[in-house]
Amino acid sequence: MTSWLAIAPVLVAVVTGTVALLVRSRPRLQRAVNVAGTLSYAAVVGYLAWRVVFAADGGGVMYQLGGWEAPFGIILVADALSAFMLVLTAIVAVYAVVFSGQFIDEQNQRVYYYPLFQFLLLGATGAILTGDLFNLFVWFEVMLMASYVFVAFYGNAQHTAAAVRYVVLNIVGSALMLLGVGGLYAATGTLNMADMAVQLSAPGAVTEPVVGLSALIFVTFSLKAGLAPFQFWVPSAYRATPLPVVAVFAGATKKVGIYAIIRLYFTIFGNADVSATVPAVAGDTALAFLAPVLLVMGLASVLVGGFGAVSRDSLEELLAYSSIGQIGFIAVAVAVAAATTAAELRHLGIFAGLVFALHHAVSKGLLFLSTAVIRDMAGTTKLSELGGLGDRSPLFASVFLVGGLSLVGIPPLAGFFGKLFVFDAATRQFAAATGDSTATAVAVLTLGILFVGAVLTILYATRAWIGTFWGSQTERIQTGVIHDGQVAVLATLAIVVLAIGVGFEPVYQFADAASEAALDTDGYIEIVGPGGESR
Repeated sequence: MTSWLAIAPVLVAVVTGTVALLVRSRPRLQRAVNVAGTLSYAAVVGYLAWRVVFAADGGGVMYQLGGWEAPFGIILVADALSAFMLVLTAIVAVYAVVFSGQFIDEQNQRVYYYPLFQFLLLGATGAILTGDLFNLFVWFEVMLMASYVFVAFYGNAQHTAAAVRYVVLNIVGSALMLLGVGGLYAATGTLNMADMAVQLSAPGAVTEPVVGLSALIFVTFSLKAGLAPFQFWVPSAYRATPLPVVAVFAGATKKVGIYAIIRLYFTIFGNADVSATVPAVAGDTALAFLAPVLLVMGLASVLVGGFGAVSRDSLEELLAYSSIGQIGFIAVAVAVAAATTAAELRHLGIFAGLVFALHHAVSKGLLFLSTAVIRDMAGTTKLSELGGLGDRSPLFASVFLVGGLSLVGIPPLAGFFGKLFVFDAATRQFAAATGDSTATAVAVLTLGILFVGAVLTILYATRAWIGTFWGSQTERIQTGVIHDGQVAVLATLAIVVLAIGVGFEPVYQFADAASEAALDTDGYIEIVGPGGESR
């Protein structure tokens, strides 16, 4: 397999963003360039995923920038896990950029909207593909720099205040990550992730400092993912940011934080022995320290997001808090994987987290873009000022209903399988805890909070649907104009949400391969490691 595939998505995003800058004085051409570039990005990512996962001669692939070999050179690596995350990102990006052309007014499109969009996509892509820790920090910064501008994009006082909070919080997170990266380099003598895995798994390796140093990086990942107690930036940032970009924030860039946790702790630190015992957690690796922390954060996110969404009056805030709660479900599944040494349960936990991440990306992307249609039509998303929209556009009502039902977890939509496997992992954790009272109590608490979170999801999804589409038409709904082009775009995304559930077999195979890659440290070392061959 040729190694250029690993860098191709990065090059497409760079070229598209650069050309968009050069043609910014010609709005129609700039819009066409961005749509064509994003579709090209999706095509390249699709081909990459097929070659890495589904092709008969498939396997991971590495690209060495400048021909410098690992562990000294900068490398990009594509395995099944990174390919899965890139596909998730590409789906959301395509719909967001196509929808942007119909939602963002022409003047704002010319204010560097499309170049920033491509650089946001570039940062997420680089973070997913990078093979060393320092460049993970660099790609995070590329992603964050674009997101800073988007949060302040509209420029009024509310948006500027949200941007300042967002910037300050992320600067602190970036500083902590840089300290952690520097500390890990001092402790292991390398920044290459595969080489670090080799160093930490060697007999007699001193691994204890790695746990504390990795905690600094974990804070940054959790912050980007919007996990409690670092979730407070999410509602204000989502209110301030253009809604098509919010779909990317919720659907893709937040998942980069989850991806980084999985890659760092399972692939890199998974075999590093740490001589310590953590109650109710099996194993003696860094995962034993990750499990209780991530579990508490995930469960807290489920509750904070669920109760926050139920009490909000605007669709943007409701969906913002919903995103906090839904990312909690993903974190709980990953925590279950970290808390066990049983290979089958660990695989199931990662698998459940990835399937739920895909469901959340497409379903929440559909709902945020639907919110943009409502804002464009009615000038508001406050539930108290909406109502009766179902009579105005039955097709749009059906589109929104698909997103809401998927979020709830109704079969055969994508969300059903996401929730099914998360609950399956938690139930198996309970079954495996027999004989250990502490582990049993933790498993029961986990299942209980997940159930509460599922009930809260039903409540706020129902509230959003009834408040927007049922009842008599308000004045804003009566006088507003629904843009058929926007609804048509979202109708195709609703079909994608349905197709993922109905045709789940290839999705299952893809997520299964991604889970295997996340846990296959030796395979990652073979692809990326010092002297490793591109395959």
